[in-house]
Amino acid sequence: MSHSINTQSTKTLSKSGGLSGKVRVPGDKSISHRALLFGALAEGKTLINGLLPAEDPISTANCLKAMGVKISSIRKGVEVEVKGVGLHGLKEPDEILNCGNSGTTMRLMIGLLAAQKGNHFVLTGDNSLRQRPMKRVRDPLKMMGGKVFGRSNNNLAPLSIIGQKLHGAVIGTPVASAQIKSAILLAALTAEGTTTVIEPACSRDHSERMLKAFGAHLEIGGEIGRHITIHPGSTLKGQIIEVPGDISSAAFWLVAGSIIPGSDLIIENVGLNPTRTGILEVLEQMEANIEIFNIRDVTGEPVGDIRVIYQEQLKPFSINGEIMARLVDEIPILSVAACFSEGVSQISEASELRIKETDRLAVIARQLNSMGAKITEHQDGLSIKGRVQLKGSLLDSETDHRIAMSLAIAALTCKEQSIIERSNAAAVSYPDFWQDLEKLGTR
Repeated sequence: MSHSINTQSTKTLSKSGGLSGKVRVPGDKSISHRALLFGALAEGKTLINGLLPAEDPISTANCLKAMGVKISSIRKGVEVEVKGVGLHGLKEPDEILNCGNSGTTMRLMIGLLAAQKGNHFVLTGDNSLRQRPMKRVRDPLKMMGGKVFGRSNNNLAPLSIIGQKLHGAVIGTPVASAQIKSAILLAALTAEGTTTVIEPACSRDHSERMLKAFGAHLEIGGEIGRHITIHPGSTLKGQIIEVPGDISSAAFWLVAGSIIPGSDLIIENVGLNPTRTGILEVLEQMEANIEIFNIRDVTGEPVGDIRVIYQEQLKPFSINGEIMARLVDEIPILSVAACFSEGVSQISEASELRIKETDRLAVIARQLNSMGAKITEHQDGLSIKGRVQLKGSLLDSETDHRIAMSLAIAALTCKEQSIIERSNAAAVSYPDFWQDLEKLGTR
């Protein structure tokens, strides 16, 4: 495996003789954001072990610091200390809050700040984030009395938020989105009266688990936990949090191990929250060679180790509907896996992917097709023909972290060299991805 070009953002890759060894993926990005936010709103100290030391959670930390929260430096392997200011202790910042490239930071901040009565906040982000829709968070908050204004009919950042005393409401969300749900729950912590969020399907539930651990009065009911009711009036108390490895980052190694001949990998300490394990169900559907062991509970989240061994014959998959909320971030790498299956794989009801860091359906189809894949793009998904030999090509992450890592795994199956431009995008969620790839591919 060669990685010869030295410019920071270009990687050269070619066929690997199989990946082997053990790897620990970085801390779960979703849990890292929430640990910082809830720690800031708690009374007393919150200690976070395994926090993801990547750009997105650092954007959340920087916004909180600008509002007077003391957070120790975020570095790999170092416990992070958050000194909480309580539910009403955030200060109006004297600067614009920059959310970087992080949609989670911006959407959760909108919910948090809408409830900070009497203060004025302005949120912005990088060029990509300023094009991502925020009305889906603004509209439910407006039902609670929130005042959020922005460009393009209040849909795009920069956003101006004027904190209000909010009132509880019953809110049905248009899509199953943990970001929308979490923004509403953050706003509801100090609202007058109870708030109930009703989702069309069950999105990842890290906020509910963690809010309960911090002492919020939360009830979960309805069919498969789709009604979440929060009663204000509780005080949040600082906690000790262990952040498990991010299954969305583990997904790259799960697919790599399945499609690269001679591979045998163990991914340690992976979060196995059932609202996130859609990837494992799809790999099971493909009859991939995967074993989960050493399952345990770590601060309210199920965690385990996963072994994956190369499987020559993979079955095609079909994914849509309810499972989509449980694997939305894994679609790019599953698209790579589909190229190696026996038939045609179908992805539908995935239009949510068009408004991520990039239009992920268009980008992954464009990049893999340039390698000789046979992918047809539909309005809400992809059809992917399997058993196609990919060829090395000039590739581009198009600034999307999940695309960069998915293309890397695809490139390792090609005899010819591939060059991936803007490969440094991987740092958004997995700062050590390229080092881990080197380590696992070294014989």
